Amino acid sequence: MPARLQAMTTATETPVCSGLYRLLTWLSPAFPTGAFSYSHGLEAAVAYDAVRDRATLHRWIAAIVVQGSGRTDTDILRDAYRAQVAGDAPGVAAANRRGLAYRPTAELALESNQQGEAFRATWRAAWHEAAPDAMPLPLPDGEAVCLPAMLGMATAEAGITLDEVLLAYLQALAGNLVSAGLRLGVIGQTDGQRIMAALEPLVCAAAAAVLDRDPADFGGATFALDVASMAHETQYSRLFRS
Repeated sequence: MPARLQAMTTATETPVCSGLYRLLTWLSPAFPTGAFSYSHGLEAAVAYDAVRDRATLHRWIAAIVVQGSGRTDTDILRDAYRAQVAGDAPGVAAANRRGLAYRPTAELALESNQQGEAFRATWRAAWHEAAPDAMPLPLPDGEAVCLPAMLGMATAEAGITLDEVLLAYLQALAGNLVSAGLRLGVIGQTDGQRIMAALEPLVCAAAAAVLDRDPADFGGATFALDVASMAHETQYSRLFRS
């Protein structure tokens, strides 16, 4: 006869478990921000043969993480996070405005803004409004938001450490671009994981660099991506929204 199974008990929630759980949930493909519908200019780069295999996709993603929106987004996330911790509502709003303004193309602006709006709506409904001791929400409904500012604010409220948030954000960005490459037929699943493995030290270094970077040293330089994004706006056949 099998041994009698003991009834499962719910362990007391710890801050570490709670924070990690929320971070994994909020950056999961299951969280309804619609990240899967954006390629961040990759679809046009594939159409023009600038990205065509594992090596070129790896370089494309690496440039975005280090020199493109990975850099600018994590700076915005950091500033929004620190302002929220300090209770500085104008600081959160300023970081968000910068995140909305600093988008080189219409589609990249749409990508960040619509994901930010979707994150805010879901986060408020499922997490923030259920917490009686939640911190005030500096970015109320009706005010446009960008995704990194919203994530910085939400993770600060949840008590998740900034270094963990930065690393998770860049890993999710890289993973979404690998997924887009898979759906565009550039690579297969194993090559996708090879790219993620190869990007690990670069993503970790990029996340660590954000913590010490001067907020005045803000900006990116991925001109090929910007051109690809603009070309995507008029591309005849499209699978992705950006």
